[in-house]
Amino acid sequence: MFLGTGSDVGKSIAATAFCRILKRRGYRVAPFKAQNMSNNSYVTVEGGEIGRAQVVQAEAAGLLPSVDMNPILLKPSIDSAAQVVMLGKVYAQLNAVDYHQLKPRLRKAVMQAYDRLALKYDVIVMEGAGSCCEMNLKQNDLVNFPMAKAVKAPCILVGDIDRGGVFAQLIGSYSLMTRRERELTVGFVINKFRGDRNLFTSGMEYIEKRTRRPVLGLLPFFQDITIDKEDSVAVQEDHRAVAKIGPQTVNIAVLRFPAISNFTDLEALEVEPGVVINYLSRPQALSPDYDALILPGTKNVMEDAAWLCSSGWRSAVRAFLDGGKQVLGICGGYQLMGEAVKDPLGVESQRPEVEGLGILPVRTTLERDKLVRRVMGRCLINNQRVAGYEIHMGRTRRISSQGDAFLEIHEPGRRRNWLDGWTVRKGLAAGTYLHGILDEPGFRGEFLNRIRRAKGLQEKKPGPGRRGRFRQYDRLADHFEAHCDIPRILSLLRS
Repeated sequence: MFLGTGSDVGKSIAATAFCRILKRRGYRVAPFKAQNMSNNSYVTVEGGEIGRAQVVQAEAAGLLPSVDMNPILLKPSIDSAAQVVMLGKVYAQLNAVDYHQLKPRLRKAVMQAYDRLALKYDVIVMEGAGSCCEMNLKQNDLVNFPMAKAVKAPCILVGDIDRGGVFAQLIGSYSLMTRRERELTVGFVINKFRGDRNLFTSGMEYIEKRTRRPVLGLLPFFQDITIDKEDSVAVQEDHRAVAKIGPQTVNIAVLRFPAISNFTDLEALEVEPGVVINYLSRPQALSPDYDALILPGTKNVMEDAAWLCSSGWRSAVRAFLDGGKQVLGICGGYQLMGEAVKDPLGVESQRPEVEGLGILPVRTTLERDKLVRRVMGRCLINNQRVAGYEIHMGRTRRISSQGDAFLEIHEPGRRRNWLDGWTVRKGLAAGTYLHGILDEPGFRGEFLNRIRRAKGLQEKKPGPGRRGRFRQYDRLADHFEAHCDIPRILSLLRS
């Protein structure tokens, strides 16, 4: 198990790397995280919903993702409550107090999922959550040391030297552990190191002397390996400077909702040559120099709809479209492009109804049952193949004959087709429930080439997009192999 001194220190990346390392050595290996908190989810082959991190780890292990790899998923919807997804299906919307009362039932589901994996695989690479030593939460914890104790897993503690205080992170966490937890902790990995590693030799020696546990790896900071991010926090807290846009590039703005989710829908565009993507929070930043605006998913469409109106985005988006630019909405973004969203059952908010952008002639009603399924089909605008998955509580219906359906889709292996999404203004404005639509090379290429034709730029074939991610897993494994004591770590599996 890879535990962390805090959030975003590198637990997920380490687990991904070792899933790949073990696979390359011939082990049958599977990832496991008892409980994940993320709005960046994915639909498995069983039609269940799990966190994106375990999807990445499964791919690194050469497996199809399964709900057993992440039996409990928490999807925050408001500050004090979250949607609880158990074994891929929505169980309830609970606050923190009610959730802790549910822990005995959740713990049983977690152990059953782990046992099913353990019967099929040689090694389970587990991941903890947040800090392993949150003293006020340890009593009800089911994902960190309690899970490691239940299955007698050796634990490696990951610290982040880039944020500073790595000595306090590692030695402090170790000092807070119980005797049994220290016995399970076999060593440390220090992540995101910059500079000359020789200058930190004395630092590693100090950590080892104080804890009597080895530093098993000192991993240099990397920016050239592209692995899916676990959660939308990375996007919400992105402090990078806005990338330069110009007449020779395809310039795409992404509306950064407060509750943005499934932002991995945009990653295939981010690696396309000659394409610039910026996430924008202020409507004033949406200049006419952008060629397209994408409205991504949101975990709380009701509150984000209110934010659109109060922040000035409603008029900015409509003016952008009136200027002849493209607007594409995905899932929650599609719902917000309609006339209104209703929430009569209080699924997401106390607001019974909110006004949409009024771009598409549709209305959405949120229902209790979540629709989760994998689909495929074609785009009715450019006849390109599409494939991906749906995850949404809303049911969207058109309210006039203006415009056209956007996609014709079906579930794999089933004959019944249906229409999804809506488009107006000859395809300039379109919305769909299909996550992953931009992963398909044909659709993505036509989306970008339509912009290039309008700008007088030469058309291009689409790049590999997210399909190139499998090479990234090998690069990540190579990085860990070069900077960790792999033989010593692997010997733990036989101890």
